[in-house]
Amino acid sequence: MAPMPTDLSKVRRPISQANGLPNAHYTDPAVFDEEREALLFDGWSGLAVAADVPEIGDAVPLSFLGMPLLLIRDRQGQVRVFQNICRHRGMILVSEPRKIDGAIRCPYHSWCYATDGRLVSTPHVGGPGHNHHEGIDRALLGLIEVRSHIWMGVVWINISGTAPSFEDANADLLARWAEFDKPLYHGSGFMLEVNCNWKLAVENYCESYHLPWVHPGLNSYSRLEDHYHIEQEDAFSGQGTLVYRQIKGPAGEVFPDFDGLSDKWDTAAEYITAFPNVLLGVHRDHTFAIILEPQSMDRTREHVHIFYAVPDTDAALGAQNAAQWKDVFIEDIFVVEGMQRGRHAVSFDGGRFSPAMDGPTHLFHAWVAGRLTQHRMAAQAAE
Repeated sequence: MAPMPTDLSKVRRPISQANGLPNAHYTDPAVFDEEREALLFDGWSGLAVAADVPEIGDAVPLSFLGMPLLLIRDRQGQVRVFQNICRHRGMILVSEPRKIDGAIRCPYHSWCYATDGRLVSTPHVGGPGHNHHEGIDRALLGLIEVRSHIWMGVVWINISGTAPSFEDANADLLARWAEFDKPLYHGSGFMLEVNCNWKLAVENYCESYHLPWVHPGLNSYSRLEDHYHIEQEDAFSGQGTLVYRQIKGPAGEVFPDFDGLSDKWDTAAEYITAFPNVLLGVHRDHTFAIILEPQSMDRTREHVHIFYAVPDTDAALGAQNAAQWKDVFIEDIFVVEGMQRGRHAVSFDGGRFSPAMDGPTHLFHAWVAGRLTQHRMAAQAAE
């Protein structure tokens, strides 16, 4: 039975009159499933980073909202994403990260696939000793590829196959950060487990309103009044700061800057959520990407990856930078987990937004409501 549709009419009102998303969008498994289709499968979602498969033949099995996927770098060096199942009986092909030296072999009946997805071998498919059968057309039974695109080091995927091209869907963001469209070198990464719905991590990241109370150390030099809103309807939202302070080592050493940046980035930095689930940050000397992996309606994994302008950065300085960002992101955990618990207050109406301070968060709520409304209308038309 389909879930009872939630009332989204108040969410898309002007910010001074709007309420946030109803509680069910954070606590109801049926709504979580609805959002999986409408928000995460139908758009361009972050899956992983290309650095997860650095060399030809590297393969990493992943799960995206329960769907088994395989991230692989093929023989031509292209990063690809396939459904991690054999076309014969749906057996999982790769269960652990490994190097594919020859073919991807199914452990069940030994059907084999090239790293570009072609079905190349079907042992005994026509009977003992007969590896061909007229009813099995290998050309039609390659691995099922998932649309993918690499930008800012992130592997983005469109499960439904129906989204506009990545370049079209994200044209405004690509134009805004065109100066960072250059090689990025993965430095380090870490993962945080958070007991909240993935949307709360987005909502918190979008705004700077909470800085004085949640991030007092950061706010001591990059103050609330130094920040500005970033809002692009139906695409992304976030915040920027006019005061970015480079991290320095004991002898005053800093990371090399990206080449060709405009003067703006001497002191500025920006932090944007590319809807639905990728949190991005850019600075003169490093970038980062946080890929939100929804585990359930109230559990999320945050995969944090930091990138630099050169391949071999100072290891100690890199560790210092990663530790500093980890401390900042950990400071947010009690907030998003507290809001998750708060969503079980049955009379909570989704909350209100500060018209002056919550624009980026309201824009995200309005995007969620708009996508879900479109999804529901399409489902009704198909009945």
